[in-house]
Amino acid sequence: MGHRFHALFLSAALAFAAVLAAPVAAQPPLEPPTAEPPKPIEPPANLPRPQQGDPRQNLDKLFEALKVAPSDESAKYVENRIWSLWLAAGGDTATLLMSRVKTAIDGKDLDLAVKLLNAVIDIRPDYVEAWNRRATVYYMKKDFSNAIADIREVLAREPRHFGALSGLGMIMQDVGDEKHALEAFRRALAVHPHLERIPDLVKRLTDAVEGRGI
Repeated sequence: MGHRFHALFLSAALAFAAVLAAPVAAQPPLEPPTAEPPKPIEPPANLPRPQQGDPRQNLDKLFEALKVAPSDESAKYVENRIWSLWLAAGGDTATLLMSRVKTAIDGKDLDLAVKLLNAVIDIRPDYVEAWNRRATVYYMKKDFSNAIADIREVLAREPRHFGALSGLGMIMQDVGDEKHALEAFRRALAVHPHLERIPDLVKRLTDAVEGRGI
């Protein structure tokens, strides 16, 4: 691994501690090399129109519904309504730039995507989804330190952001910190119990970190 990995892990661990205020302990990666790694949670291409009214009150009601959704299908419906409110929060200019970000990502021009997201954040520093999308792009670039820094900004503005929490768990897995990966995934599931693949990761990580029950 060498000094480069050590420096990367140290940077990621320190940033994670700032997010969750917990000590960091390094452990070997859980996923075998041949396993398909989990992908960042992103909004689907087609979303419903955002609800009218106060966005914060609407989000509070939707998150309450998400916790008690009786099925994956009903949870997905609520999740998409949450995404629509998050994405609409930036206004028309930010929405236009975010569409260009998607085009850049689809074209694998991640450097351009970062530049566009920098512009969105400069215009609307309170726009949660711009921080979250830039964290995702940094994750795709394997720039874990900057990804975690952006996740910190997301969670400071929206602690219930299940996409950012699950992304944090994926980063912790990638750097070999199973304990804090498990903590982040559990926080994501507390908000959104029907997240795809995350329950299986929590089960495996629980066995690895806490041991199998007798």
